[in-house]
Amino acid sequence: MSVKVLGVPYDVHSSYLRGPAAAPPAVRAALRSGSANWCTEDGRDLAPDVNADWADLGDLILPDDVHEATALIRGAACDAIADGAKLLALGGDHLVTWPLVQAMSDRHDDITIVHFDAHPDLYDELDGDRYSHACPFARIMEEGRVARLVQMGIRTMTPHQRDQADRFGVDVLEARNPGAVVPALEGPVYVSIDIDVLDPAFAPGMSHFEPGGWSTRQLLDALGQIATQELDVVGADLVEINPDRDVHGLTAMVGAKIVRELLGLML
Repeated sequence: MSVKVLGVPYDVHSSYLRGPAAAPPAVRAALRSGSANWCTEDGRDLAPDVNADWADLGDLILPDDVHEATALIRGAACDAIADGAKLLALGGDHLVTWPLVQAMSDRHDDITIVHFDAHPDLYDELDGDRYSHACPFARIMEEGRVARLVQMGIRTMTPHQRDQADRFGVDVLEARNPGAVVPALEGPVYVSIDIDVLDPAFAPGMSHFEPGGWSTRQLLDALGQIATQELDVVGADLVEINPDRDVHGLTAMVGAKIVRELLGLML
């Protein structure tokens, strides 16, 4: 298999509302709902009965304990990519990106992470919790296992997180800057998408409503810009969809659209 899909239903360290652990089955249901077909925007048919280039591994069963959970996520990701496959993970909250990137960096050198989000998630700790979903990129960068972190759509940077971005040399492209132009990148690339990079009007099923965000079209176009650079996208995740706050399954459907385009990008 060229790409494997793995559900990572963990949200124990969500700072405001839990709920993203229920996202993987909601997104899968949207993928299979019949409301849309399996084709990407460039015409690739991803229907499971006609495309054998990807496979769904199902969902992990994860304990609440963060050390046990992250070890299981890291191990499952390592197993999934051991044969050279790429990995698309469905979270879960954003903490899951940390063990996923650990697994990726065990196999690939000099990874560039492209991170789409309303929040930079660079807190050293939040409310005394170093494993908060507001901290994964601090954990990733302090380990020194990736070459570059590019963040796009950001619109909530605190003074502490600006200091953290400077400390780690993060490239931050804030939402208030016009356009959504992906800079020149070098591979391998890992793409991490927090659904709240989008304005809540486009995806109400999120825990943290942060107005002033991107449209769905802007995000899809940014993924298209990554595709035109012809990079090796070795992994990706989609996180922070909260089905408890969704309206008529809209956000799950947006998530399904993003999953199809990420699969197309990785294939």
